[in-house]
Amino acid sequence: MNLFNLSLPAFLILIILPLPGCYQQTNDHPAPKAENEHKHHHHSDINEFDRHSKTDSKHVHQEINEVHLSESMLASLDIRIDTLPVRSLSGKFKVNGRLALFPQHRATVTAILGANVTAIEVIEGEKVHKGQILAYLSHPNLTNLQAAYIRVYNQMQFLRKEYLREEHLFEAGVGSAKAYQQAKADYLAMKGETAGYEAQLVQLNIDAKQVRTGKILRSVPVVSPIDGNIEKVLIQLGQFVDPNATLFMIMNLDHIHADLMVFEKNVSQVREGQRVSFRVESLPGKTIAARILAVGKNFEQTPRAIHVHAEIEQKHNLMIPGMYISGEIHIENSSVTALPESAVVTDDGKSFIFSAEHHHQNEKTEWIFRPVEVRTGISDDGWIELSPVESFPDDAKVAWNNAYYLIAEINKSETSHAH
Repeated sequence: MNLFNLSLPAFLILIILPLPGCYQQTNDHPAPKAENEHKHHHHSDINEFDRHSKTDSKHVHQEINEVHLSESMLASLDIRIDTLPVRSLSGKFKVNGRLALFPQHRATVTAILGANVTAIEVIEGEKVHKGQILAYLSHPNLTNLQAAYIRVYNQMQFLRKEYLREEHLFEAGVGSAKAYQQAKADYLAMKGETAGYEAQLVQLNIDAKQVRTGKILRSVPVVSPIDGNIEKVLIQLGQFVDPNATLFMIMNLDHIHADLMVFEKNVSQVREGQRVSFRVESLPGKTIAARILAVGKNFEQTPRAIHVHAEIEQKHNLMIPGMYISGEIHIENSSVTALPESAVVTDDGKSFIFSAEHHHQNEKTEWIFRPVEVRTGISDDGWIELSPVESFPDDAKVAWNNAYYLIAEINKSETSHAH
């Protein structure tokens, strides 16, 4: 009992005495465990910083496609902001093409029968009139044709008289019906054969009435089917030409016109009656006026365009089919969505305007501008037609100017982020 009472205080002293020593050692020499905990805590801070840095970097990357401007910066740049307006423009767009003729103003002269060329009356480039003699052809077949015509014509006249006589007898009741019907059939058959010969003579420009009087032509004329100019002479004297062989090519330059190619994006802007102005190298320094008379309906794939035909108001003898032309089609009083040209910028082959949004945050006001891709059309007096590629609200606000500054800021941000 007494032992227990004496030993208890001594035990407590043994427990308490080491405490000051341990406290002193902790202050003078930090324990390795504490140091490890400190290092672990420091490493966690670095990881946390890296994580936030990556998040911030991702956030910057997502927002480099927009520009933030304060009210004061907006005022200093004098950027005007409003909705997309509708404006009446009288513009023009560029076209090119060639001088051309419609098929009805070109002619190919061919030989009806095989014959020899005995005379050529014209040269290339010469102006000719419809019915004018171009050359003469000669061959025994031509004289044989005329002789055959005289023979069948006279036979037809004989059969006609026989037919009329049998008809009179039949109506009087003294002739047989069979004889009457046979006479009629013979006459009509020969009449048809005679008409066939006459048609051949007309094609050869031979007067059948003269042939019936016994005047047989040894050579036959080749005549022009239209007014125009000789484009090509494809025969020589003494040459034998086969049936259907081409002898001459003729074109009527009085009807030359502008054949223009209008690309797909401008097709909706083309109408009959629109003014056209173009230039041709054969008339340097001269601008030629025309008006659209027909819009083609065949869409060509190469290039992706349609043909538009324009009638030339004042033609010139130096205009020749096939010559290259370049010009403009004028568009008058068209109500379209448009902006000042300074509101539109081209980047990487695409056209953009900038939408504008007003933001209030933390008692601060700023404007956020984002690029909006558009298609452009006609331009007039500093304004340009446009239509957004994707749907765009009618009441959305856009920047009316300084598009080059805004796209430069975006490109600068992208360059900085890349580094």
